[in-house]
Amino acid sequence: MSQDHEERPRLSPEALAALVAETEPDRVLAQLHALHPEDAAEVMARLPKETLERLEPGARLLEVVEEFADDDAADVVARLNEDTQEYLLEELTEGEVVEHLMTYDPETAGGLMTTDVITVRAGTTVGAATQQIREHAPDDDRAPVFHVYVVDLDRRLTGIVPLNRIVLASSERMVDEIADPPEISVAPTLDQEQVARTMARYNVTAVPVVGPRGVLLGEVTFDDVVDVVDAEQTEDLLKFGGVKATDVPYARGSLWSALKSRGGWLSVLFVGEMATASAMGYFEHEIQRAVVLALFIPLIISSGGNSGSQATSLIIRALALGELQIKDWWRIALRELPTGIALGSVLGIVGFARIALWQELGWYDYGPHHGLVAFTVGTALVGVVTFGCVVGSMLPFALKRLGFDPASASAPFVATLVDVTGLVIYFTVAALILSGTLL
Repeated sequence: MSQDHEERPRLSPEALAALVAETEPDRVLAQLHALHPEDAAEVMARLPKETLERLEPGARLLEVVEEFADDDAADVVARLNEDTQEYLLEELTEGEVVEHLMTYDPETAGGLMTTDVITVRAGTTVGAATQQIREHAPDDDRAPVFHVYVVDLDRRLTGIVPLNRIVLASSERMVDEIADPPEISVAPTLDQEQVARTMARYNVTAVPVVGPRGVLLGEVTFDDVVDVVDAEQTEDLLKFGGVKATDVPYARGSLWSALKSRGGWLSVLFVGEMATASAMGYFEHEIQRAVVLALFIPLIISSGGNSGSQATSLIIRALALGELQIKDWWRIALRELPTGIALGSVLGIVGFARIALWQELGWYDYGPHHGLVAFTVGTALVGVVTFGCVVGSMLPFALKRLGFDPASASAPFVATLVDVTGLVIYFTVAALILSGTLL
């Protein structure tokens, strides 16, 4: 490209995307054209869908996208309108490669990979490989080359040579002699989270993507994985808060987008809380006879919800990191049961002591049976917290077994579920302990 990219803006891609999105439709391409190709690709990947859909086919857009790496081009073209997609796929120099990449699910290794990798045949000298790197690599210090891949006549991957090893080796040596066996690779259908986890586990900057019979298809580099990790963590965080993920920045979101992202979960949780109201109605007689019990309802249900949310958070993280599998559910249940009893006992003792202290100091009169009331609250806390720990730890396993994202076991959802059962446990314990006195 003719413009000088050395003076490119140093704003973040998010900030650049916000600036570009605010310009007039006919100025969007001019703004993108002025950016470095890698900046332009990242900006286009972050532009709102409605902005991209306004881009019309033409030489200016072709000139911008032509500079993109093939994987970036595939991501961008996939978000354009159909007419513009068809035009670009026909006119791009690597149109066939871009179209092939678009056939992969964007959230898999195939959707992340670039096919623009350096390969050498077995029997190639280090000197020849070095020359091939110089001819292949673009004149751009931001297009990294991490490995040279050794392949056979059928493009089957037989070895991987780190770039630093090629630089240090004698030019007369064969690349086969200094190559590592391809012990780490991923299939094109592997989920992007698993790809990121594999790269983190083996601490590699790039991982080859191989198809049937070990044929090299491309590679996924760490910069793609960084974007994946950021996107997945954001999505999981929003899900855990009971919010549907959206690509619209919060500051630019409309009332309608807020309703779509938050209204669904709130409606589900509201319906769930109706069960709590029904449970309180069921125990209306007990509440009327012992009004003092109503004072501790918020304490009981919040303790159960908090313990359940804690357990859910720990299990979701362990599942995300691959530390646990679905088959481990029984082991976790056996672990959370005594944990819940222990935590509930601690809270029960605190609750009992609080009632006894307030009564002793005259800060509140819980009546002549204040000792039984304190014992009721303490015992109920043991049951509610134990139930919260067990249910909170099992819910992510159940969702994953049903094919849902375990992160959907949001904190509000767990709290709502435990609220109802907490009331049942509380008043059942109260009926057993206070029968013949307050009840």
